[in-house]
Amino acid sequence: MTPRGKVRFLFLTASMVLLAACDMTGIDRPSSVPFAPPVALAPTPKSAAAFAYYAQVQAALTREGLLRRDIGADVPFTADMLAENFLRVALFDEYRRDTGGFVQVETESRLRRWEVPIRIAVRFGDAVPLDRQTADLADIASFVARLSAVTGHSITLDNSAPNYWIHIVSEDEREALAPKVHAVIPSLAPGDVAGITAMPRTTYCLVYALSEGNSGAYTRAFAVIRAEHPDLLRLSCIHEEITQGLGLPNDSPRARPSIFNDDEEFALLTAHDEMLLRILYSPELRPGMSPAEARTIVFSLARRLLGGDS
Repeated sequence: MTPRGKVRFLFLTASMVLLAACDMTGIDRPSSVPFAPPVALAPTPKSAAAFAYYAQVQAALTREGLLRRDIGADVPFTADMLAENFLRVALFDEYRRDTGGFVQVETESRLRRWEVPIRIAVRFGDAVPLDRQTADLADIASFVARLSAVTGHSITLDNSAPNYWIHIVSEDEREALAPKVHAVIPSLAPGDVAGITAMPRTTYCLVYALSEGNSGAYTRAFAVIRAEHPDLLRLSCIHEEITQGLGLPNDSPRARPSIFNDDEEFALLTAHDEMLLRILYSPELRPGMSPAEARTIVFSLARRLLGGDS
């Protein structure tokens, strides 16, 4: 397993709540990178330790040539590879829920996406300095515009009537998020809320998304990003959590060039991933479809995207 770990999508059976988490299990590497939080931020000891830790993690990953910022133009893939990657990423879940919680067992699922316009509100903790808030908002606005153009779906920033909340908060602020989580997803169980408030440091960021019944059509989402992340990990979380919350729940070791891969080669959305989104939001597909129902359509869409090349 690579240093950065896995992205998880976890579902509750009653209301089909989804959790995606950017996770880095098993890394604790030393580094000479100095701890240098923003001047305007006066971190608590817990937050200061997180700043230092994630600076070390980013440095370790980039030294290994991981967390690429490009779109992967040097990595070829065929239409059939794209179609198979879509089926694995969009129509399988890495985790399933049982009576004891979530267990890591890849299972076949159904197609999920938004059918209503997505209205994103960004909420910053008081510990996040204003200059960092300005930079984050610019990154999110730019990425949201890109996603809307790629999918053809309405995705905007909207603080007045949001249905997708992104909280960028410090360690102490995250631990106090339970009331805000409950306000968005009242049905979320205490153990699942603890997935946010007691998030281990091996989890970078996460998102819950809610659909009504078994429809597969999302209506609400709640994402959390650590304020202590350095620049690239922070931008990577923005790309990954917003995109995962659109309906691409799984990772695949065969997906390349892609952020939906445990190898962590790419930090940011790639050309391959844009094609996955175009397939996901094609009018030829619909929420709730099984892999068997979607397969022929997906292969046809992939071949059209790549000019018939298989």
